[in-house]
Amino acid sequence: LAYQSTGVIYGDIGTSRLYVYSSTFSSNPSYEDLVGALSLIIWSVTLIVTIKYVLIVLCADDEGEGGTFAMYSLMARYSKITTQDPKTQNMIKMERYKSTEMRPTNKNVRGFLERTRFSRALLKALAVFGVSLILADGILTPAQSVLGAIQGLTVVKPDISIGTVVGVSCAILVLLFLIQPLGIAKIGSTFAPVVIIWLVFNLSFGIYNLVNYDWTVLKAFSPYFAGNFLVRNKTQGWIQLGGILLAFTATRSQIAGVEALFADLGAFSKRAIQISWLCLAYPCLLLAYIGQAAYISRFPAAYSNPFFNTVPPGMFYPSLVISILAAIVASQAIITSTFQLLSQVMSMSYFPQIKKIYTSGRFHGQVYIPIANWLLMIGTVVVTAVYNNTTRLGHAYGVCVILVTFITTNMVALVAIVVWRLNWMLVMAVWLPFALLDGLFLTSAVTKLPDGAWFTLFLAVILASNFILWRFGKEQQWKAERENRPRLSNLVVKGSDGKARLASVFGGGKLTTIKGLGIFFDKGGDMVPTVYEEFLRKFEAQQEVHVFLHLRALSKPHVSDEDRYTVSRTSLPNCYRLTIRHGYNDRVISADLGKIVYHELRRAIIHIQDLSTFSSAVPSSGQPSQTASIAESTAVTSSISTSQRVSTIPESTVVDDRSTALPNDSAPDKRIAALDAAYQQQVVYIVGKEQLRLLVSKNSIFKRIVLATFIWLRENTRAKISQMEVPVEKLVEVGFVKEI
Repeated sequence: LAYQSTGVIYGDIGTSRLYVYSSTFSSNPSYEDLVGALSLIIWSVTLIVTIKYVLIVLCADDEGEGGTFAMYSLMARYSKITTQDPKTQNMIKMERYKSTEMRPTNKNVRGFLERTRFSRALLKALAVFGVSLILADGILTPAQSVLGAIQGLTVVKPDISIGTVVGVSCAILVLLFLIQPLGIAKIGSTFAPVVIIWLVFNLSFGIYNLVNYDWTVLKAFSPYFAGNFLVRNKTQGWIQLGGILLAFTATRSQIAGVEALFADLGAFSKRAIQISWLCLAYPCLLLAYIGQAAYISRFPAAYSNPFFNTVPPGMFYPSLVISILAAIVASQAIITSTFQLLSQVMSMSYFPQIKKIYTSGRFHGQVYIPIANWLLMIGTVVVTAVYNNTTRLGHAYGVCVILVTFITTNMVALVAIVVWRLNWMLVMAVWLPFALLDGLFLTSAVTKLPDGAWFTLFLAVILASNFILWRFGKEQQWKAERENRPRLSNLVVKGSDGKARLASVFGGGKLTTIKGLGIFFDKGGDMVPTVYEEFLRKFEAQQEVHVFLHLRALSKPHVSDEDRYTVSRTSLPNCYRLTIRHGYNDRVISADLGKIVYHELRRAIIHIQDLSTFSSAVPSSGQPSQTASIAESTAVTSSISTSQRVSTIPESTVVDDRSTALPNDSAPDKRIAALDAAYQQQVVYIVGKEQLRLLVSKNSIFKRIVLATFIWLRENTRAKISQMEVPVEKLVEVGFVKEI
């Protein structure tokens, strides 16, 4: 993983030396200014990248995922700051500490976040905006990296036209995006040798220039010269920080807020990134900048093209070739992080579910998102053609990255207080210096807004608005879906004639029995599926045997047969609940789905060892007791073949589904006979199609616009029933309307 991460994450290091000094100075620098700038570069990379991100922020991951959004997700597991998706809330590991387990100050901070609506909204907005900034930055980074390398051709051929540079850059970018479907593992393994060679080149060149020109620049390791640079140059020195900022924003792949490193955490691991940075990238990076400074101190005019002007004799053309290859690799970090961040955004219901492909069966966090890949390709080609040089592009993306580092600094401080439960004084002592350093760079970068930085901020605001709009709409949808959900015992009751009928509140109609096996797709996996309720209310009928089928996706490539199926009974005769756990490479919905459901139900019924557990544990009064629910749960466990290990539905869910009116003691042979007969007759798949309708009277004009936009987006991005791989003639769609 450390080897692969070198190929994916650190390519951008190669391009940073192409333009940092040229972006910092506008004329030949003096020796004092050169050493001061080098000191700022050394200490910025050391403090912001190495100490803050690699050693601190990488620890603030959410089950292996990194980024500002992952930190928000982590906070949501340790505090009640967000509404959980009903489909996934049973799979989220909530780890909120008891009040007695926290220091008073930490508890007060958590309480403030949970109680105050403004603080919850601000935290959500910051997390979303941080992700949006990186996604917006993803359009500029490939353009910046490739353009920086191709502009090296001007050293060989000064009269080369801008059109040629732009054309070659665009062709390389298109090629880069075309290979993304191969997957992160293959790309990383292929690119790693290129990056390693490039890093060794930079290391060697740095040592060569340091030995042959001016070793005295090593005094830049003293932070005195960094402070002296700012004091001596005052306002101009502050403005020049925008160029020095590129020393680590250009290596944004290494730093999380500078966030691709942190975002790429899901594709690799914390230890892999730490090893590759501390043992390889960091020393090579420092020596490269030091070597360039040693050369420029003797030849000040070399600042205009600092990398190619400082290449040792005889190494120009090899350097040009490897720099172009490294520039291609440099774009990979932000492309990878874009896929990772979009995956996080979708999993937290801030964006519609779009096609996502897992590219590795070994490393489960490596994903590829086709539509994002092609949109990024179009965006980078357009930006390359419009900006056409690295200086303008540097102004455009520097603001984005340093703004995210500032957001990350503040969010990791909250994680330290709420999740890590560190003493608030220790947290403040670490947070304050980093916040001041980020703020210093941020205020300098803001001066570049008129020069192109407004573009990425504008794009980030649009993305963040869409994310928040979608999430707001989903929360309103969940609220509508939670209303008036009956328990099974309140939906179906036993009539005076002993037959099943709807409860009086639902019309009281007698339920007609339809021949066959009915499979109702259950989105939530608990209580009564809405599609089943709507089917009964509309048709007052149900199949001889019916199953509530819930598909539970896990973040692993495959789920073994031993762990895949869970069968449990409900309070209704011949009514079961089946949960199928599946990995992202498992094919669950197929033409054989009905056969699979039938065999799993049959196997469960056959292997019941104690027939009395279904009836003797129920009191004669018909009222469910604690003993009854436990007995039923036990029967579920024993109902599967001994070759399968099964976990049952939570006891509370079973209790919700119990009925006080219907018998639940039919013998296994009768249930097997009923199941066999129903399966032989027909198998019907019943799928719900939920339509949302806007309540005009209860919403303001602005809210109506937002929700109407959400409804439109939802209708145009939802999965179509025709895409289900089950026999069309056996598929039934039940439509119903929810008002929001």
